[in-house]
Amino acid sequence: MIRRLYDWVLSWADTKYGVPALGAVAFMESSFFPIPPDPLLMALSLGKPERSFRYAVICSVMSVLGGIVGYLIGWGIWELVSDYFFTYLFSPETFLYVSGKYDQNAFLAILGAAFTPIPYKVFTISAGVFKISLLVLIAASVIGRSARFFIEAGLIFFYGIRIKSFIDRYFNLLATLFFILLVLGFLAVKYLL
Repeated sequence: MIRRLYDWVLSWADTKYGVPALGAVAFMESSFFPIPPDPLLMALSLGKPERSFRYAVICSVMSVLGGIVGYLIGWGIWELVSDYFFTYLFSPETFLYVSGKYDQNAFLAILGAAFTPIPYKVFTISAGVFKISLLVLIAASVIGRSARFFIEAGLIFFYGIRIKSFIDRYFNLLATLFFILLVLGFLAVKYLL
């Protein structure tokens, strides 16, 4: 089923509705849809590299707005919808793991999920459930999601088709390494300055 959804998302790149589909997928993925917008962002950017950064803006804005909806789901109707999420999108164990990350540092936990392949929706919804500050969610989401989508768009803008297979093959590793460097930078600023 996931592969069919993935293929369906990619099929929008070859239509005049590719950009609205990109916004819709970015919005939905932040709260309840299992496929991230990255493949569609890359497909659209490869088709029109000069518009790569425009697509990154759409992805970032819609993803953050979708994250706010995820927050509202957790904050307001979690008791009514939790069975759906635990059945189809993530496990109760993952949900409890995220609550532990919030106890350590909510901003960094959300930033990590916003930037890396970690399921962002778990963090947006659980932020509402655990009453994390909405401003923390928005700030971390804007930084993490924008960095993720603008890096992808920038690589395609500057390197085109040559970079696509590299991104596909090493995205998880690159995202994780970048996030580690980002955290180390935050820690250095916090403890050295």
